Amino acid sequence: MDKQHLIAALQLEPHTEGGYYRRTYCSEKAVTTANGSERALLSSIYYMLCSDSPIGFFHRNQSDIIHYWHSGSALTYYLVDPEGNFSSHRLGPDLAAGDSFQMTVPGGYWKATLLENGDYGLLSEAVAPGFDYADMTLAKLEELQRDFPKLAEKIDLKRFCKF
Repeated sequence: MDKQHLIAALQLEPHTEGGYYRRTYCSEKAVTTANGSERALLSSIYYMLCSDSPIGFFHRNQSDIIHYWHSGSALTYYLVDPEGNFSSHRLGPDLAAGDSFQMTVPGGYWKATLLENGDYGLLSEAVAPGFDYADMTLAKLEELQRDFPKLAEKIDLKRFCKF
């Protein structure tokens, strides 16, 4: 399948952070978070970057997220932990080249994603406690530059910040 068939078949829509998504599951069970808000125990989405939307912009979630690669090209994740340490990881099909089929990003980390080549990269995400937009922050360039002054030596922040 090509990206247009997948977008239609999976009923994906544009995502705030870039790419396309659709929520596929939200637990009826709830938990109370550390800040006292109530969230679903678990939620899950399809998430796809493609050639017309190849960047998932830097954002931070409060919940832990497990990413599961499904098909297409590899996706590169850029992570910044709360102390400012930078790392990158690839989800994709080529285990011999260092790709992984899954990866966990702890809550509180900044992350951005890139489809470096190919028509699309499709994955799923499981979020616990469940995703809520109130728990997500899209990065502002000025904030990342201020909070992590050496980060621009490792990655083109302007390219990966929506605002």
